[in-house]
Amino acid sequence: MAKKDLEEIIAQEPFFRGLNADFCKTIARCGKHVRFDKGQIIYRQGDPADTFYVIRHGYVALEFPGGGRAMVHQTLHDGDLANAEWLVAPYRCLWDARAVAATVAIALDAACLRGKCDDDHDLGYELMKRFVPLVVERLSHAKLQALDVYGEGSTT
Repeated sequence: MAKKDLEEIIAQEPFFRGLNADFCKTIARCGKHVRFDKGQIIYRQGDPADTFYVIRHGYVALEFPGGGRAMVHQTLHDGDLANAEWLVAPYRCLWDARAVAATVAIALDAACLRGKCDDDHDLGYELMKRFVPLVVERLSHAKLQALDVYGEGSTT
């Protein structure tokens, strides 16, 4: 798919809706289409957060690894973003991401986009205004999941 098409897709994604056309064009220059099979690991906790994903179609589970089994704390779907950690140093993934079903996404090169944000602080500010609430929401989901599993009064 051509970059022009990617530009239009990005402009229509709920997360990026309202960005000016130049910002969408800049973002598209850092992107490509990707596909993940059901069960495929997209990234693991501790991996470099060198790519983030806009999920176009499919489902992705964000999981806490460990204890012999992963604990899903959130499932992402069409229009959601995976790997918001690309924007905050030390640029490391905080959890695992696994495709729960065949998934199509836009993969955005984090180093490319960080460079674009450094060059154009207006772009960086617009993205920060969108990503900060997303990060807070994800941490809130993780907290609620942990409370559900361990309970508020648990000492373990």
